[in-house]
Amino acid sequence: MKKGTLKQILLITDGCSNKGEDPAATASLANQQGITVNVIGILEDDQSEQPEGLKEVEDIALSGGGVSQLVYKQALSQTVQTVTKQAMTQTLQGFVNKELQQILGQDQSLEDLEPEKRGEVMEVVEDMGETCDLEVLVLVDTSASMHDKLPTVKEALIDLSISLNSRIGRNRFCIFNFPGKRKDIQKVLDWSPALDSISSIFPKLTSGGITPTGPAIREAMYQFGKKTLLRSLRDEDESGMEEA
Repeated sequence: MKKGTLKQILLITDGCSNKGEDPAATASLANQQGITVNVIGILEDDQSEQPEGLKEVEDIALSGGGVSQLVYKQALSQTVQTVTKQAMTQTLQGFVNKELQQILGQDQSLEDLEPEKRGEVMEVVEDMGETCDLEVLVLVDTSASMHDKLPTVKEALIDLSISLNSRIGRNRFCIFNFPGKRKDIQKVLDWSPALDSISSIFPKLTSGGITPTGPAIREAMYQFGKKTLLRSLRDEDESGMEEA
């Protein structure tokens, strides 16, 4: 199996969308393009019951082939790391199942293997999780109700970057917030191998406005393509210069 690039959108929000298309449908579209959509729903510290709006968190992740988690602010940092890694393993297991079906037939999956063989396959999955390249687009809800949660989100993302630095594969991150000032999303940090520079950016983020989650996921999906296109254009320019 080829070592590839895992692409994830990590959506961090505290409520349901109130503008634009259905975010679960948009997440399904992203998943079809090979982009996993993971969602973390942040609860208020004094919130004992799950609010109706956060049911959407589960629906988006289910449609996006990803992992969802509801979490209180104080546990956000650990949850961001866990969800990102869980989604990597889940995505890789899906790839392995497809490969197994091609080799053993459509009726076979990872669960059908003998325990010893299954253990060997899981070792391969773990190894791929360490060596494959990972691209994570972090999509942060900055609607009005997220104002007091943004400092915690910042710390959680720095911890995520640090925890993934031990991997052999390359990590690339970028951050967008929504709603933007004039668009559905707004770039906070361009593609980068680390997130340590966000300490200077996050205090400048303003919160307020509506929650266009569906349009935000759609726009986020396009950012992966733009990055690939720009890189290929740059490679063409460099090869042209070498020929000249």
